[in-house]
Amino acid sequence: MSTVLITGATSGLGRYVAFELARSGHVVLAHGRDAGRTDRLVAELRTEGEAHGFVADLASLAEVRRLGDEVAAAHPGLDVLINNAGVGGGARGSGREVSADGHELRLAVNYLAPVALTRALLPVLRQNTPARIVNVGSAGQEPVDFDDPELTRGYSGVSAYCRSKFALAAHTFTLAEELRGTGVSVNVLHPATYMDTAMVREAGVTPWNTVADGAAGVLVPATQEVGSGGYFDGTSPSRAHERAYDREVRKRLEAVTDQLLAL
Repeated sequence: MSTVLITGATSGLGRYVAFELARSGHVVLAHGRDAGRTDRLVAELRTEGEAHGFVADLASLAEVRRLGDEVAAAHPGLDVLINNAGVGGGARGSGREVSADGHELRLAVNYLAPVALTRALLPVLRQNTPARIVNVGSAGQEPVDFDDPELTRGYSGVSAYCRSKFALAAHTFTLAEELRGTGVSVNVLHPATYMDTAMVREAGVTPWNTVADGAAGVLVPATQEVGSGGYFDGTSPSRAHERAYDREVRKRLEAVTDQLLAL
């Protein structure tokens, strides 16, 4: 059985997936932003199996890197990383928000955080092959504007969200190429449309699906061999935004990403 770190495990899809993994005998490393909620979750998970909690605010790159260091030190056997935590488009009419580092919040939490966490944990994952990285993306994707990657002009929460998920998909394809032959696979998926989560309700949308409907899309690539560099709609192989496959776009994205992570 695997040792799995799942971010954003205290609610919604992450919580559901954490329980499914614990019940299946996996060691669950559950990340949350709030210490009290994370502690309560871990106590519940331990009625099903082995679980450990980790607390970090993914809107702070320093905390993301600390999380990576703590997980690597405490669980050197880690072989699955599920980057699930995310911020939605926000309530209708809400303005542009920034992270602790001054980055546009959706880009920071939905994209920069999983990239930074993955980089921090790659040395451990490489030692525990076959290892898997699962990025929870979205069918809502919009190409990044490289002249304004932080969306300082004409801000829209929905656009910010869709751009962060486009970036996550494009980065996944680049990382899969880099990791070819290492025994570490990385895939990105759209779990289900408008699941019954706080993110969806905050946007004023009536849910279409339950988190249970989206769980298989995460659990399959986390626990089964499905190749690497894929984009899935639920459990079905699908296609991300066509520009996410464009090598020039991906090259520019990596350059911008390195710049933003170094700031």
